[in-house]
Amino acid sequence: MAGISLDQARTIIRAALDSGHGRNLKPLSVVVLDAGGHVQAFEREDGAAPGRFAIAHGKAYGAVMLGMAGTAQMARAESQAYFMAAVNGVYGGQVVPVPGGVLVRNGSGDVIGAVGVTGDTSDNDAAAAIAGIESAGLHGEI
Repeated sequence: MAGISLDQARTIIRAALDSGHGRNLKPLSVVVLDAGGHVQAFEREDGAAPGRFAIAHGKAYGAVMLGMAGTAQMARAESQAYFMAAVNGVYGGQVVPVPGGVLVRNGSGDVIGAVGVTGDTSDNDAAAAIAGIESAGLHGEI
C-alpha cells in the first residue's frame, strides 16, 4: 500500500490553505501525517498562533491512530468521555477529538494517513482539509 507522497502532502496543504483564503477563514495551520502518525509536511500561515502545530497534529494524530475521524471522535468523547480520556492517556495527551482531523484514504479505501487543520471553527477546518485531500486525488473521511 502506497502512502502519502511529499508532493501529495504539499498539494493537500496548498489546496487547504487556498480553500481557507477563498472562504475568508482565519489563518490556518495544516499538518499531513503518514499512516504511522509521522509528520510528512506542515505549514502555519502568517498570523496563525504559534501553538497551532500541536492542535493540528493532535487532530490528525487521533484520526490516524484510532482509525476514526475527528467528527466520530467527538461523538465518542460526548457519549463515552472516559474512553477518550483513556485514549488520550495512552497517547500522552496528543489526541484532540474534534472535527478538523480527517482520515485520508486511497482509491482502494485503505487509510494512508491523516490531515489536521486548525485556525477557524472545527467544521471549517474539516472542510479545508477535505478540499486539500480531494485536490491530491485522495479521499477524506471527516
